[in-house]
Amino acid sequence: MTVIQRKEYRPLTEATAVTYLQKLGYFTNELCESIEIGDGNLNLVFKVTPVGSEKGLIIKQALPYAKVVGESWPLTLNRATIESNATKIYNELTPNYSPKLYEHDEDQAVTVMEDLSHLQILRKGLIEKKSYPFLAEHIGEFLAKSLFFTSDFGTTPAKKKELESLFNNPELCDITENLVFTDPFFDSETNNYEEELNEVIHELWSDEVLQIEVAKLKLDFLSKKEALLHGDLHTGSIFVSADETKIIDPEFAFVGPIGFDLGQIQANLIFQVFSRSDQTEEIVEHILAIEKTFNEKFIELWEQHSVRPFNHLGLIKEKIEGYWVDAIGVFGCELIRRSVGLAHVEDIDSLEHDLKIQVKKKILHFGAYCIKNRLKIRNIKNLLSGLEI
Repeated sequence: MTVIQRKEYRPLTEATAVTYLQKLGYFTNELCESIEIGDGNLNLVFKVTPVGSEKGLIIKQALPYAKVVGESWPLTLNRATIESNATKIYNELTPNYSPKLYEHDEDQAVTVMEDLSHLQILRKGLIEKKSYPFLAEHIGEFLAKSLFFTSDFGTTPAKKKELESLFNNPELCDITENLVFTDPFFDSETNNYEEELNEVIHELWSDEVLQIEVAKLKLDFLSKKEALLHGDLHTGSIFVSADETKIIDPEFAFVGPIGFDLGQIQANLIFQVFSRSDQTEEIVEHILAIEKTFNEKFIELWEQHSVRPFNHLGLIKEKIEGYWVDAIGVFGCELIRRSVGLAHVEDIDSLEHDLKIQVKKKILHFGAYCIKNRLKIRNIKNLLSGLEI
């Protein structure tokens, strides 16, 4: 029997990132600059650029622990392979909205990909009140294509089961299950919130109806296998310019409920509505247009590419409506967890303290409203009509 020896895992440094690339055949005869640019919680990210050039390559390496906590929170390195496999699929299905993937090293949990440093993280751009006229169209199309072609409407039963196996991602799904659907709804040690929110938060914890509805949403997250999800689609996972959009960081990818991706991105956009005193109209238009674009494109794809005899338009419209009902529940959970839980958002936490507390109280109440009333709300237009800023 042949025993395959895995290479010993070694975290890269700015210097060894250059050496690593050169061993792969990149920039072999060039002097390079290397900078660690990662600002996330889970990975090292290096930009390696030949001296005198503006564009280089990005090396992303998964760490065996969460940076936000430290080595006391170990994490699987397999998430780098999950991310690489998801990016390959996005390169095929949505090449305009995904960074190009060049190399993946499973042993070192390293991925080499396109340099997107000419773009800006969407969350940062929105905080700076920049406009993105094509954002909703791009996100809506990305969601429709990536979800349709990995769903029962757009792929065969055999390929769907292959996806479920390939994206078996229990460790990172467990993080989501806890941080989104569990910890914010009871007195968990991972929670992180201001003392002034105590009264509102304890109201949520004692709201039995809310607790039951969140439990239903968590059960859906555990059991629905509708399509390949990005799994962590927020405004920090999107690079943008005025006319370009790239979706990054699908290391949380798994086959799950379509409404999860829909709800996460919409919730993270609406933080801008809560945090801005003006210029909210454009954000609201984005939120509405993402739903409209997704719905229209999903139906168009179904009409042109359905692989099954699901041949009644009424069925597909009913399913899409169900996706948005689920999304509104996820939307509410995301609002609450970003105010109560471990990971917050800069959109809100950068506000002056008294204003931040005032805004977070509104967010918490609205999140609970969305979760409990999602079956009545049903779509984004109705959801926004219930929003009071």
